[in-house]
Amino acid sequence: MQRFRVGVLGIGNISNVYFNNLKHYHDLVEVVGCAGRSLEKARRVAAQHGIPRAYTDSTELLSDPDIDIVLNLAVPAVHAELNLAALAAGKHLYTEKPLAAGFAESQKIMALAKRKGLYVGSAPDTFLGGRLQTCRKLIDNGTLGEIIGASAFVVSHGQEWFHPNPDFLYQEGAGPLLDIGPYYITALLSLLGPVSRCSAMANRAFDTRVIESEPRRGETINVEVDTHITGTLAFVGGAIGTFITSFDVWDSELPRLEIYGTRGTLCIDDIDPLDGPNLFGGRVRLRTCENYRWKGMPRQKPFSDWYEVPSDHPFNSTSHAENSRGIGLVDMAYAIRQGRAERASGSMALHSMELMEGLLTSAREHRFIELTTTFERPAPLPTNFPASEITACSNS
Repeated sequence: MQRFRVGVLGIGNISNVYFNNLKHYHDLVEVVGCAGRSLEKARRVAAQHGIPRAYTDSTELLSDPDIDIVLNLAVPAVHAELNLAALAAGKHLYTEKPLAAGFAESQKIMALAKRKGLYVGSAPDTFLGGRLQTCRKLIDNGTLGEIIGASAFVVSHGQEWFHPNPDFLYQEGAGPLLDIGPYYITALLSLLGPVSRCSAMANRAFDTRVIESEPRRGETINVEVDTHITGTLAFVGGAIGTFITSFDVWDSELPRLEIYGTRGTLCIDDIDPLDGPNLFGGRVRLRTCENYRWKGMPRQKPFSDWYEVPSDHPFNSTSHAENSRGIGLVDMAYAIRQGRAERASGSMALHSMELMEGLLTSAREHRFIELTTTFERPAPLPTNFPASEITACSNS
């Protein structure tokens, strides 16, 4: 069966996670080369991970006929340029989020892929983790009844206190919505399907930020984007979602994500904003109409019995150090073999980008935004992945 050769563009810190994880699927994918901002660093990273080739630049990597799939881990500002170049070179593409810095560029990527008959996959793939797949099963099997609403809440006071180069987080194409928001938006889309329209309000608390981390501690950077956004999402299926993302909030104890149905509520109640849908694993709490009851006389506060739902899905680690980034690419490689749709799809990433850009447009222009794109909700990940995919490939 076909083994896919992967070339990696962008060799920053996140690349180590991908390199290490993809080694577990060596019968399916092999990283054969990498390129970064300098040949020296590419050679160093290649030697560290046992990668055969280090390329001078992206052009050299993309011109290599041995590369089947390009994994783009470069900074968001160059995603569109590199993604279009990869597709133009005839390569399948898997890219870190976002698909591009804007919706128009994202449309060009997907249009080119369609013309050339190539696959496009996109992070985040954390929705394939054990926690959100457990949520998906509870929704699909009717435990919650009809879904009527959802809320997602990711707030912090920015990342300049630990990120060595946080400038890009406060420039066009980033901010809390486009940086960390995709994890939460993708979680909601994977669970509830596409959105028909949205609205939002936004502002920013600070025009400048001071870097607190080394090596640039004390340096001032400009804030070019809104850093506190509150949005409302109307899902095609009828549910109404509330989404808040911010770099202006010092602390919060609200849950990261909740799903509301006519028969129950699902809750992901991490406190740390770097947890929640950012992680592949973690606990899921459920409360249903059967375990909701009143204590004492009417009109007194109700109390609930929350039930922690066990997960039988893979990729359920709660450790940041053991995250499973890359399974979206692995699933895409199996999809190419089988001729089926990939789960962490470019079409869902395109819809996510239109939605996020729509929220910003709504806040700026004070109006509802009707979305023009859609996607097929990705199939649940089998509990025996990847064994199920290997069997499917053998039978195809």
